Amino acid sequence: MRGFIFDLDGTVYLGEQLIPGAAEAIRTLRERGDKVVFLSNKPIATRESYAHKLTKMGIPTSVDDVLNSSLIAARYLQQKIKPGERVMVIGEQPIREELRRHGIAMSSDPREVAYVVLSWDRQFTYDKLNDLYQAVSNGAVVIASNPDRTCPLEDGQVPDTGALIGALEGATGRPVELVVGKPSPIAAEMAVRHLGLDYTDCCVVGDRLETDIKMGNDTGMQSVLVLTGISTREMARTSLYQPSFIIDSIKEVVHL
Repeated sequence: MRGFIFDLDGTVYLGEQLIPGAAEAIRTLRERGDKVVFLSNKPIATRESYAHKLTKMGIPTSVDDVLNSSLIAARYLQQKIKPGERVMVIGEQPIREELRRHGIAMSSDPREVAYVVLSWDRQFTYDKLNDLYQAVSNGAVVIASNPDRTCPLEDGQVPDTGALIGALEGATGRPVELVVGKPSPIAAEMAVRHLGLDYTDCCVVGDRLETDIKMGNDTGMQSVLVLTGISTREMARTSLYQPSFIIDSIKEVVHL
């Protein structure tokens, strides 16, 4: 038995378009007894919506088989936050919903928060940047959901959380304290624990060298780069993060 940790955007689908052969490949893995979990850095949709989308595309998926950076951030804060502490969120409704489900108290006042969750926010403004800066200046710890600079779509790429991290780091002159999504070992541990296997029995399949491949390499898993998203074969040749395998698309994963 092997465990497969699949990225979603750029790996299983691009926007609303399923990568050809993705459904058949995942069905084959499941039928032969391998375990599958989906791990996305994308925080602007709920886990329920991801499960519904995959199922609609022909990949039957339960909510429990979808992990994302919103869930990872919520569980991390559950362990760290002290009674009475509040969190400010720069992000969209899905990550707020996940934090609320986990009992995380939130506030929009930068003077009273102990943590800031910094996430993809397509309504990001100067006022939000200022709130973020003021919270950090008052000692709040910043937890970023994911480091992705862009997100791949059918017709190109759009800015992701990494762009907002860059804005904050430009204002403060120092890096954010923690990123919980891929390539964080926090994300890797959650996925491997979900599969119930050892790291050496798992492999990460994704389209980004600096997140998917790095996470696999850093934690002793095999790493598989697909060429249907962000990273190219040329980028891999000069990257610090060398994948165990490079395949054209997810449909070839059954042959590894």
